[in-house]
Amino acid sequence: MLRFANQPHAASYYAATLNDTTRHAPLDGPLKVDVCVIGAGLTGISTALNLAERGYSVAVLEASKVGWAASGRNGGQLIGGFACDMDTFAKHMPAEDVKRMWAMGLETLDIVRERVAKHQIDCDLQFGYLHAANKPRDVAALREWRDEAQQRFGYDRFRYIERESLDHYVQSTRYLGGLFDPDSGHLHPLNYTLGLARAARAAGVQIFEDSCVTHMRSEGSGHVIETARGQVQAQFVALACNTWLGALAPDVARKIMPVGTYVIATEPLDAARAQALMPAQAAICDSRFVLDYFRPAPDNRVLWGGKVSYSTFAPRNLGEAMRRDMLKTFPQLADVKVDYAWGGFVDITMNRAPHFGRLSPTVYFAQGFSGHGVNTTGLAGKLIAEAIHGQAARFDLFGKIRHRDFPGGATLRTPALVLAMAWYRMKDLL
Repeated sequence: MLRFANQPHAASYYAATLNDTTRHAPLDGPLKVDVCVIGAGLTGISTALNLAERGYSVAVLEASKVGWAASGRNGGQLIGGFACDMDTFAKHMPAEDVKRMWAMGLETLDIVRERVAKHQIDCDLQFGYLHAANKPRDVAALREWRDEAQQRFGYDRFRYIERESLDHYVQSTRYLGGLFDPDSGHLHPLNYTLGLARAARAAGVQIFEDSCVTHMRSEGSGHVIETARGQVQAQFVALACNTWLGALAPDVARKIMPVGTYVIATEPLDAARAQALMPAQAAICDSRFVLDYFRPAPDNRVLWGGKVSYSTFAPRNLGEAMRRDMLKTFPQLADVKVDYAWGGFVDITMNRAPHFGRLSPTVYFAQGFSGHGVNTTGLAGKLIAEAIHGQAARFDLFGKIRHRDFPGGATLRTPALVLAMAWYRMKDLL
């Protein structure tokens, strides 16, 4: 029934190249801590680590394995800011608060950089990100965003790359230009998550795998969180469940939608051929709504992502379907085989803004990263820890954003979004 419980890692390139095989025993018996974190992905582990560094006792309950869901199987793109544009925030807060949101979007990248350095996490962190333009209208939009970032927020790090210079970044005739960000980049997401878990354990956090939460209730001034074999008593709870929140908080779960996204890893290329394909070794994402995203791997493979789906069903013959998409950008890879193909779900909100908040004064949640979770989860964990410690101003800034339920209820919202996706695919073709 609980298909996200007691599962191994997906058979991905990341699982095949993980550098930490530590397993954490299930919860067995009673436990009392200051904070119980539910979910051992990037949000949950980041929250636990930040809290432990502030002196709190913390237990993390994970239904399957550390990094099992989106945290350990995503495209590995590290993109500064948020999935929504800044005007989304401007609808809900004054200009000075929008600038604070912008600053926190940049802070997400600093958090990753600092964590990797501090804890010596081996996760192939590489900086450089290119947002490639597919259409003339996208060229104009990217240039406008470069100018707006400088004029509105004082950020001058974006560099627009003209079409004639694109071959320094990507060997493809498909794109008309691109916006380069030297501060964003890419990494091995599973090894990054496992590295944060090691740091959390070293800081005193107790992590329990294969410990699906079956029930949560308030008791006295705290909470009791139950699993099949044990229970945790805690003053505070942090929900970090991605698309698997479900019955624990149905009102919150209705504000996100699971979206399938898929990745392939090619066989290793000759080193010179791989270098020529993406000379700057940057992560790349195109400008369509139904987008492709890709990057080089350190062992000279191409990691290619896309096939975004609202239906919850993976494409048939996933590896070959993804390979055909890759060849539209890189026809020169027609002789290259696919070694790995996998997918998973990210949680999106209606407006693509992150959804952080409280169910009660002592139950926190963070969700709705909408494809920007590799770095934004680090901010979520930091802000939850700040709020629990009594410094809630930054966390509460996100509470100003209005989030709507997805329409259609449990029965109709998926078909409705499939139709919407078909509309956006058609727009991408025009």
